[in-house]
Amino acid sequence: MSTNAKNDCAVVEEELDEEPRSIILSMIGQLRKDMDLSRITFPTFVLEPRSFTERVTDFMSHPDFLIQYGVKKPYNPILGEFFRSRYAFDDDTSAFFVAEQVSHHPPITAMFYHSPEHHIAIEGDLRPKSRFFGNSVGMLLEGYAKVHFGKWNENYQVTYPNMYARGILFGKMVLELGETSTVTCVESDLAFDVEFKTKGLIWGTYNQIAGKIRRISTKEVLYEISGNWQTQIFILDVREKRRLGNLEPTVLFDSAKEHVVPQLVACAAEQEPNESRNLWKYVTKAIVENNLDNATTYKSAIEEQQREDAKRRDAAKERFVPRFFQLETDGNYHPKLKNISEDPVKAKEDIVNWVFTRRPDGQLQNFDKAEDDPIVLAAGLAATKSLPRH
Repeated sequence: MSTNAKNDCAVVEEELDEEPRSIILSMIGQLRKDMDLSRITFPTFVLEPRSFTERVTDFMSHPDFLIQYGVKKPYNPILGEFFRSRYAFDDDTSAFFVAEQVSHHPPITAMFYHSPEHHIAIEGDLRPKSRFFGNSVGMLLEGYAKVHFGKWNENYQVTYPNMYARGILFGKMVLELGETSTVTCVESDLAFDVEFKTKGLIWGTYNQIAGKIRRISTKEVLYEISGNWQTQIFILDVREKRRLGNLEPTVLFDSAKEHVVPQLVACAAEQEPNESRNLWKYVTKAIVENNLDNATTYKSAIEEQQREDAKRRDAAKERFVPRFFQLETDGNYHPKLKNISEDPVKAKEDIVNWVFTRRPDGQLQNFDKAEDDPIVLAAGLAATKSLPRH
């Protein structure tokens, strides 16, 4: 994997060896254009060493995390799998996160994030649909996200951009974001429409965005947004430019100056069997060690157990019930924890008990316990660190 910094635009590229590329070519021979890939089993060399339930946390982190694993694909979570973590900020405040695979076919991952002291809450679900487009594979991210700022009583509805892995047949493999994402807030009467521009075959550069912030009621454009979503984003006050006649955009976001807060994850001994890092630890270790045969064996065992569990539920006429989320009348999955207190102390207590209680013993996860699982240590995973680059 390499990073191309041409035009001040960091782009992650990956060149496959002949054996992996020949395997992809043999798979592609069975595919049709626009085919849904959700039921296709991918070889382990195209997997990044973590589950999609954990990858969801990238949406709340620095843009570098979006390209940390190049064009690798996360593990497909099994039904009922979940990932939970917490964040400790420099100002002694905190935040908590949980994601759960609430549906397998179609794949749906529900998520919840809350920072009690800052009165910020995020909830949503992601419904990825993979498509084959010839020389590229696209992950179309459907679903919803709602960001609530309690201090101002504002709710922001967010839609996701799509992700594309280009060059799977010829050329270098490159990850891109594409299409339009929207952020809408009825309370403030504002909407932000941003286009993630994909690079053309001949012209253009990677990671470019262009967008406008406008009034919902009058459709008046207030600001224009431009730049590179991975490095620098600029903002231009349209009304000021109209008044002054000439105005340069100013820096809105500079990734080089941003600080990433690592998520804290309990050690494997404190995790349940279907908790993401614990569930996939043997696969992760094998991938990190580049032992693709072992990775395939362990991955197949997890998938076979999932099929057996589905058969057992069908025979018993049981319906899977998610642990942390529930499907509601709007057709979306929402957290089962309702009516969270505005008091940060009470909110923190309720969220911690809801997210971090272990089953079946009912004890809270102990984040102070050091990691001593030899498989996890060999995989390079530490309980209080994010996953290593691979």
